[in-house]
Amino acid sequence: MSERIHATYWLETGDDPRRAAEVIAGEQSSGTFVALPGETPELKARSGARVERLDMLDTVATPSLPGGMKSDTYTRCTLELSWPIENMGPSLPNLVSTIAGNLFELRQVSGLRLTGLTLPPSFAAAYSGPAFGIDGTRKLAGVTHGPLIGTIIKPSVGLSPEETAQQVRELVEGGIDFIKDDELQADGPHCPFDERVKAVMRVVNEHAERTGKKAMVAFNLTGDLDQMRRRHDLVLAQGGTCVMAVLNSIGLVGMHELRKHAQLPIHAHRAGWGYLSRSPELGWDYAPWQKIWRLAGADHLHVNGLRNKFSEPDDSVIAAARAVLEPVMPGAPMTAMPVFSSGQTGLQAADTYAALGRADLIHTAGGGIFGHPQGVAAGVEALREAWVAAIEGVPLAKHAERNPALRAALGFWK
Repeated sequence: MSERIHATYWLETGDDPRRAAEVIAGEQSSGTFVALPGETPELKARSGARVERLDMLDTVATPSLPGGMKSDTYTRCTLELSWPIENMGPSLPNLVSTIAGNLFELRQVSGLRLTGLTLPPSFAAAYSGPAFGIDGTRKLAGVTHGPLIGTIIKPSVGLSPEETAQQVRELVEGGIDFIKDDELQADGPHCPFDERVKAVMRVVNEHAERTGKKAMVAFNLTGDLDQMRRRHDLVLAQGGTCVMAVLNSIGLVGMHELRKHAQLPIHAHRAGWGYLSRSPELGWDYAPWQKIWRLAGADHLHVNGLRNKFSEPDDSVIAAARAVLEPVMPGAPMTAMPVFSSGQTGLQAADTYAALGRADLIHTAGGGIFGHPQGVAAGVEALREAWVAAIEGVPLAKHAERNPALRAALGFWK
């Protein structure tokens, strides 16, 4: 029996839902807007998408999206489609064209969101997934238990390589596990990539030689393929242990090629995620989206954070983190490390741990560390101690009674 790809959608339509489902299936496989003599019953049986499930949910009086067909009522459904693997082969770029191509703009569609994706084993055979994942990241960072305590270089842009290195010096002396470039920091004339890497790694390497602890720094190498390969090799040569790429900027081919070349973990930033997801009636859920990027090779994936500075609600953040920690498919775990960020402090530690039941994650705080009244080292200590309290099940205020850095942090964490 042929392998099949299954995708699930939330669909809203002003048409008859069954007809709309068939239109979508035809558009994304063997059909088009008119009947063609070449689409024989035999060809359609072999290559056509199938409507596997169509469950009616409710109806509304107004469409969620403009530009569709006019109707007195709009029906909302759960739609599941499937495709034979022979239509495209185990190819991630062509998979995306199939499951998330010309569906969203069809006249029959007044709302459509990709909510689930199940892939056959041939994708795991074709793609290696994360090279390091959770275990490899922990080994390189020297963190066997609890989360990696991390931060982002701030201000995001504007610092020179020397100023960036000085900030890193304060962080590594404070015991930080993980540091990352902001996604806006690339290779500009104020802070060239090569100079930044060399200046930062001098600090990191000197500290590691002195103390035995080497912080993981994710340098943003986002660029064209040749640039990314060269930048990766520079980081590796300087003793670095991580690189970072912006997924929506480099695309699936860029990510896959970087993964094939890389000898370091790839910290995957999801900048631009909002335009794919913010409207609940359009775009992607995180679970199917992250599955594709893990197959392509992402070792770390951003999931936002609880009570974050953006619009994403907490239940969506936790669902995203759980998805990253789940196997891509049976027999192919390919688990990556979720990265919590965006307005984070130690106040989110207990709820994050309670929701996940594990601490296989990177928790990054910018202002939550740099704003500590006793300095950066105290900020790192306070965030780490907040996680100690969370894992041990001790109320934060009680744990702070015996930790001055945490006690002081409670006065400015909001």
